Amino acid sequence: MHELPASALANVDGDSPYVRVQVLTNAGALDRDRTWVLLTEASEGGWGLHGVAHTNAELVMAARAEIAALQAAAAERDPQN
Repeated sequence: MHELPASALANVDGDSPYVRVQVLTNAGALDRDRTWVLLTEASEGGWGLHGVAHTNAELVMAARAEIAALQAAAAERDPQN
């Protein structure tokens, strides 16, 4: 997850109520004529991980903790950077 300022994504009028979604796959995995992307917002408490419902705030905290752990592990492997 990468947090960007609200002004980072905008149309030509400067409006920025957008969300950027990037899907990375191996080359040729998707067929443009048959690929659909559906975005659905879950209600508060409607997310589940490992059989437990979580609030949005809990999910954000979990994601940030995971990112911090990955960054710490990378720093341990390469203390020069």
